[in-house]
Order: sequence, then structure tokens, then C-alpha cells
Amino acid sequence: MNVLLVLWAWAASTAAWGATAENPVVAENRRSGASDWQLTRVRVDADRFRSPWIEGYCSGQSVAAGETIDVMVSTDPPRRFELEIFRLGYYGGRGARLMQKLGPFDGSKQPDPTIGDKNLHECRWTASARVTIPDDWLSGVYLGRLTTLPEADDEPYWQSYVIFIVRDDRPADVLVQCSDNTWQAYNRWPNNYSVYTHPKGTQGPWAAVSFDRPYSREAQFDAIVNDPLTVGAGEFLPLEFPLVYWLEKHGYDAAYCSNSDMLSPQRGLKCKAFVSVGHDEYWDIRQFRSVEQMRDSGVNLLFLSGNAVCWVAPYSPSAGGRPNRIFFRGGPYGADNDYAQQRQREHGPFPERGPDEGLLIGARNVEPVNGGGDWIVRKPEHWIFAGTGVEAGDRIPGLVGWEYHGAAADIPGLEVVASGTAWVGGEKPQAWAATIYPGPKGNFVFNAATIFWAQGLSSPPGHTLPWSHWSRPHGPDERVQRITRNLLERALGGERRAGAATTTPTE
Repeated sequence: MNVLLVLWAWAASTAAWGATAENPVVAENRRSGASDWQLTRVRVDADRFRSPWIEGYCSGQSVAAGETIDVMVSTDPPRRFELEIFRLGYYGGRGARLMQKLGPFDGSKQPDPTIGDKNLHECRWTASARVTIPDDWLSGVYLGRLTTLPEADDEPYWQSYVIFIVRDDRPADVLVQCSDNTWQAYNRWPNNYSVYTHPKGTQGPWAAVSFDRPYSREAQFDAIVNDPLTVGAGEFLPLEFPLVYWLEKHGYDAAYCSNSDMLSPQRGLKCKAFVSVGHDEYWDIRQFRSVEQMRDSGVNLLFLSGNAVCWVAPYSPSAGGRPNRIFFRGGPYGADNDYAQQRQREHGPFPERGPDEGLLIGARNVEPVNGGGDWIVRKPEHWIFAGTGVEAGDRIPGLVGWEYHGAAADIPGLEVVASGTAWVGGEKPQAWAATIYPGPKGNFVFNAATIFWAQGLSSPPGHTLPWSHWSRPHGPDERVQRITRNLLERALGGERRAGAATTTPTE
């Protein structure tokens, strides 16, 4: 009888991890994936920040089914081009599905923007294509691949991406917030212009950035992303796609949104878990208050990110009146903590100040905030480590970076589940800490304390491992996968309305 009970329990746990009921993500990923969706021929100019042969941007960070989104494209020299739109997911391991092919279009060289206040570079290009989102396009991250069409057999073609998010309003288990504010903050298109490149300095309130411009060759520094095959896609492919691929492989009922979709809490209140991923540095204060309200209403928060909620990023409309298309570094989060006061003294004065981010995310943006190190287990008895087999002091190599959190907040019930030292440039040490604390309604807030967490989940097509300060993650790790699974299973109350795209309990 005992043997039968053990077999029954194993079968029950397998079913919970496997297919229980098909949700929209599972149904979508049963469709055929595309074998050709990545960039094949990429060319950047001498400054390495743009691809003038073909480049573009979208009129919105996100769009809902039934709405339209404009795609602005410039080709220099003028060339005909086509636009293929792909949804990113698992799709049997291929990573994307072709949703629509448009064109050919007649391309032309569109003007570089006139530099505005706060060093703003805001394009005012005419639309090359208008896409009405079909009702059956599931929420997700969508890439538009732009390809010039040769006029002769011996002429090369060139490619780049545009990127947008399809959002929805349905109840879902997991809401994934893409970190597109940070993609834009680091975007140096057309020639080294970003929040960080104002003549007055790299950390002040002097520079503003606009979503009305293409993403450059890499949104991050060369030494961190350094992948020319991401041209036009921001930081999504290197820093966030491994999470999306893993979630959809295992059938989690996930929906997606941009930073700008979280200015009110209504979307998140329809979900059981909210996930911040990658490099989620720039938040409008309304985002902070929205996620704070979600926590207080019982939504579980998973900060699978680093350097999150670091700078206040107040939105303003574009020159054409589109809301939430421009932002700047308004000031530090951190309230009256010493590190926030130091930023004010060294880089200010700032017009806005944010609350103590540690009281939301569990740990803080310490100084220095960047470097690399191993993720070291401190509380192996905690439920997040169930099934991992870890012991105190076990290390997950290179998982901490390129930026992280430390200085755990004084919150009742908060536990430091992992901690250690990150090294800046291999020499300067800084302590980091991963935390978890209970919410007011049986929910929890987990902080992985590293931008690189998603690197431990999967290695999808089109993805290149980032690295920083002579340290890099190793890629998929069974312990990171199991910890993430444990967090999501607890967040979903032990009931997976998601069915899995695979039927085994392994990763």
C-alpha cells in the first residue's frame, strides 16, 4: 500500500507540472514555429549605433487586439523592403511563429531628428506600414523583421528588427512586465545619444529619451550584450527572452505588458503573479504605486531582475501627443536613505524623488551597483529550494550580474535566502542579497537580486549569453529552473490552470 501511495503522489505531482487544462499559451505553442525568424544579414555604421540601410520603430510600446500600430521605417539608400511579424515563445523549440508578412513597401531615407530640450532625439517619421492587430493574436512580445529587397541578383539584402508588445486584459496566472524603459534609457541611436551621454555627465537629470526612434545595435554597453543580431530589439533577446521561452515551454498561463502599461494596478490585479525581468531600472512613480497596491491586494511579486526600481522615470507625451513616449531620469528611488542622498549630492539636484524601493522589492540598489559573482545559497531549508538538493554555501556560478540588489530591507518576516560578494572589475567588492518576504494576504515578494536570473532558465534560439566585469552566467541551470518553478507553483496556490507544453516534470 505504501508503494502505491508513493506512486500516486508522484503521478499527482507530475500531472501538476504537466498538462492539466489547456490555456491560451499552450494552444498557441502547439502551432508551428518558424525556422527562419532571426536576423541573417546585419550591417551597422562606423559608429556602431545604427543600421541606416534599414531601421525602424513602432508608434507604441504596446498595442491591444483590434488596435493599430504604425511602423516607421527608413532605408538609406532608398530600397523596397518587406516586414515579417513574429510572436516570440517556445513553439517546439523554434522560439517564434510567423504571424503576418507585409509588403513589399517602397522605402525612403527619413530625416534624422532635430535635437531638442534635454538632448532629446525624437524622430517624426511618416508611417511605412499600419498593422491592425487581429483578435486571435495572443498577448506576447512581437518582433517585426525588416528586410530590404535586392534589385539585382548580385545585390545584398540587409535586416533589422522593430519590437512591440501585444497586451490583453484577461485574467492570467502570470503577468510579465518587459523592461522596455531601460532598453530605451540605454539606447544610443543615432550616434551615442542616451540618458547616459549628456555632456554634463552620465547620471544626472539632463537627458531625455524618446521611444520615437529605432533601437541601436545594442541597448546596453558593448561589454555586456555585444550582439549585433539584436539590432532594433532593445535588450529583450539577451536579457528577457530566456524567461519567456521557459514559461511558454512549460505552459504557464502568461500575459505580457510594457512598463508603460503599469501606470495603474488594474491589469496586474487580474493576475496571481507579477514578474519583473532582466534590467528593470527605470520606473515612473505610478508604476511603483501600482505594484505596491497589487502586493497589498494579494498579488505575488517576483523580481527576477537586478537594478530594479532605481530611477524615477516620469513620462511625458510625444510631440504628436502620444502619451508616455518620452522620459528622463527624474531622480533616485531610496527616499532618505544614504545612497539616495548621495545620488542627489553627486548627480543632482533632481526634480523628483522616489520612495524606498527596498520596502517594495525587499532589497536595494547599493553602490556600486554593477559587477559579477556567484549566487550563493544561505537557507537551503527554505521552500524555494525544495527539490534542488542544495546545501548552504552552494554556488550557482556567474549568476550575479551585471547589476544586482543588496542592503535587505527591515520588513517583518523577510529572509535573506542567498547572498555573497560581487566584484566590480574583478577587484572592488560589494555585497548583494536575494530576499523573500510575506505579503499581507498569504502572498510573497521574491527578489532574485540579479539581472542574469533568466540566463539560468533556458538558452533559446537567437539568444547570446551576456557577460560583465570578467564574469558571466553559465546558461541553463537545473537549480534556477526548480527555484523558479517552486516560486510560481506557490504563487498559483498549488493549482496550475496552466497546462504544460511538455508533459514531463523535468526542465
